[in-house]
Amino acid sequence: MAIDRKGSRRIVVDGTTYRWRLRRRPTYDQALCDRPCTYAVQHADTPGTTLVVTTNQPHASNWFGAPSAAVLPSDVATAIASALRQGWSPTQQGSPFHLDQSEGFTAGPDAALS
Repeated sequence: MAIDRKGSRRIVVDGTTYRWRLRRRPTYDQALCDRPCTYAVQHADTPGTTLVVTTNQPHASNWFGAPSAAVLPSDVATAIASALRQGWSPTQQGSPFHLDQSEGFTAGPDAALS
């Protein structure tokens, strides 16, 4: 399934154009700080396998006000480069490719208080 142009951002990495999108509202688990923030990336011209990146911080709209940082285009570019090195083929059809960058994430509302 292709990422819609509406609500997604364009990024160019090594001369290739991608589109990426972060959910505006967190999932229930993200809102509770039980799961870290995630975003999706696809090739802009030939969408194939979606890259799903799991960050190491809570979603900015979590219900506990846990501190988080914005996902920057530089973070997305780094994740794309890493996924490509690990074998992500963005123009090939297939299951989503998961890139886990969640090391250091602390789950739960108690984490928001520390």
